[in-house]
Amino acid sequence: MDQRRKILDLLLSNARESTTDIARQTGLDEATVEETITELEDDGVVRGYQAVVDWQQLADDDEHVQAEVELNVELDRETGYEDIARRIVKFPQVSSLRLFSGDYDFAILVEGESMHDVSQFISEQIAPIPEVTQTVTHFVMETYKDRGIVFGDRDDDDRLSISP
Repeated sequence: MDQRRKILDLLLSNARESTTDIARQTGLDEATVEETITELEDDGVVRGYQAVVDWQQLADDDEHVQAEVELNVELDRETGYEDIARRIVKFPQVSSLRLFSGDYDFAILVEGESMHDVSQFISEQIAPIPEVTQTVTHFVMETYKDRGIVFGDRDDDDRLSISP
């Protein structure tokens, strides 16, 4: 495995890992690690760093709703998938957008403060796009794992207690 991949694997498991710790784990010197990370960022391989949030653990009254939206589109001579994608990614409510093969063309992850917000966004911003022929919205009810992080694993001792 090349050094770029080793560093990427460590950043994927913990983006807050220090260059000192990455150097220790990879056997590289710290300057090489820093230079490699800068190259990965400059080359557009590393596009950013984000926290993985378990919204249900946030103790406040603000609701956070996510929905996966399947989108079918009909292309014409002047409009391609890239054109439609460029239009959709501009909305701040869209946290991810992917082109798929199969039963639908795009999968969009939409986030909002309520189911009403998300539904309104889909019906007023996405569905009216001329090339969009169908939307199917699936609200996320529970997240068990996100970006490799298992939620709900609180190190609880799930062994049965034995009482005399």
